[in-house]
Amino acid sequence: MSGFILLIRQPLLAGFSAGLAISLAACSAATSEAPAKLGRPALPAALNDSALLEQLNEPLMAPAVQQVAESAAKNRAVIGEDKADAMQLGKVAASGKMKKPLQPMSASFSAIAPADSAQGYQDVYREQYQKLASNPVLAVAEQPVSTFSIDVDTGSYANVRRFLNGGSLPPKDAVRLEELVNYFPYAYAPPQGDTPFGVSTELAPSPWHAGSQLLRVAIKASDLQVAELPPANLVFLVDVSGSMDRRDGLPLVQSTLKLLVEQLRPQDHVALVTYAGDAQVVLASTAGSEKAKIRAAIDQLAAGGSTAGESGIQLAYQQAQLGFVSKGINRILLATDGDFNVGISDFDSLKQLAAEKRKTGVSLTTLGFGTDNYNEQLMEQLADAGDGNYAYIDNLREARKVLVDQLGSTLATVARDVKIQIEFNPAQVSEYRLLGYENRALKREDFSNDKIDAGEIGAGHTVTALYEIVPVGAKGWLEPLHFAQGAQPAAKAGELAWLRLRYKTPEQERSRLLEIPIKASARVETIATASEDLRFAASVAAFAQQLSGGQYTGSFSLADSAALARGAKGEDRFGLRAEFVQLVELAQSLQAGQHAQAGQHLHAKAE
Repeated sequence: MSGFILLIRQPLLAGFSAGLAISLAACSAATSEAPAKLGRPALPAALNDSALLEQLNEPLMAPAVQQVAESAAKNRAVIGEDKADAMQLGKVAASGKMKKPLQPMSASFSAIAPADSAQGYQDVYREQYQKLASNPVLAVAEQPVSTFSIDVDTGSYANVRRFLNGGSLPPKDAVRLEELVNYFPYAYAPPQGDTPFGVSTELAPSPWHAGSQLLRVAIKASDLQVAELPPANLVFLVDVSGSMDRRDGLPLVQSTLKLLVEQLRPQDHVALVTYAGDAQVVLASTAGSEKAKIRAAIDQLAAGGSTAGESGIQLAYQQAQLGFVSKGINRILLATDGDFNVGISDFDSLKQLAAEKRKTGVSLTTLGFGTDNYNEQLMEQLADAGDGNYAYIDNLREARKVLVDQLGSTLATVARDVKIQIEFNPAQVSEYRLLGYENRALKREDFSNDKIDAGEIGAGHTVTALYEIVPVGAKGWLEPLHFAQGAQPAAKAGELAWLRLRYKTPEQERSRLLEIPIKASARVETIATASEDLRFAASVAAFAQQLSGGQYTGSFSLADSAALARGAKGEDRFGLRAEFVQLVELAQSLQAGQHAQAGQHLHAKAE
């Protein structure tokens, strides 16, 4: 399904009900002026996609939308486009078949609109993100145990980068702290013995809150080179609907998949399934040695039509079962913007479908593409339910990172259903909060329940979890209780916390337990003496919080985050940390511009 832009005149405002979720701005320019002078974008040809148009809501608004369509048609005629496309909007509105309202354009996206949007037009914004409140501060005396599922997704970082490079601060809901932190490789301790991952901890003062400390839990999975991976049975599932007919859509998907094709070995096999109005098998399972044949199948793909994502997923699982490799890698790679509109399209049903299909032994990785109508919530949650991982591909460099440099991590799972549980010692810690992982929270009893799904760790993955803790006696966020219990016993006072991890090997259904004490004596005195990895992870965590409103970071600024990251770049083999510093500085400039613009607006209003 394609995103689109409505060019709307101010007089139509009166005809809209409050439920119409479209951002409007006053238009003082005459429609007879040249498009360049007006500074407004042309309506995309995809406006004639009736499946997209039916997403508009409320039959009562039909007359108003009809007027919008007629006005839009006139505007399109001025810029030489076919007004029939715009008129179709009114016909669908009048038919009463409208289903779901468009989302209003977020204030965070003011930089995306044309320069003169205050006098003319704004883009209609339809991207979808899961709304999650930040984890709260908890009192150890009341809730000493924290439990959550591991997460190795990295899509949020690339998506945030896309916004910043496009000249706009990202919406708050697009920023998931753990995905920003886990985007970067870290030099963590490797596994020992028969455990598939190594575990280490580190403790240092928080750079943004005097008196609190950062506790880092670091996980490093065993690495596998591509040559060491078991045989792979892969299915490329590609969205070729009309919404993918854009430069950052299908063309980028094709280039991305061809990077992976070059990594295939003769023992690997690939099938290619596409979906638009319906699903079809473009290429049956083909050996990795036939690279030219696979590339040719990818090259001939073309975009157009509606989006039957559910039927595509069903067909992809069928193809994966046909080529199933016992004790091998069986994985679907879904490339889409997530904008499903034919068949099952509601979030919960699609998530349940992926959860049911993972029982077949086939995992699902999602690769997100596109802008404006991107459904990030669906992409991230589908991967979680399908025992896979999620990445957002905003350029070929990111495609290479995910499908070439980190191919083993993307394809091969070394541990399933990985859960973390930390019990804090009330004699040492009074308060704590988990940074990120909001949609990975588990109940305390879920930790020992092997039927509860959790996250997977791929070969070579590094995973970071950060807690901000307040030692007993230090000033935290919570007011002390009047009827507090007496002093805690001094037993095990040297232990700050007790760390437990549960995981399953890929072949087993019964979990294993690891237990590790966290010693208070391990704390370093200043953040400057902490490891480069902890300092850099702290800078990323601060940046994520600042983009989300900075509820807990106080006066610690974006400039402070950049300085902390700049001093912890280390070797930076791929230049990822240097790029991060540039993004923080870019966000700082955009934020300053927003503040200046807001100040000018208030000044003008006062006059």
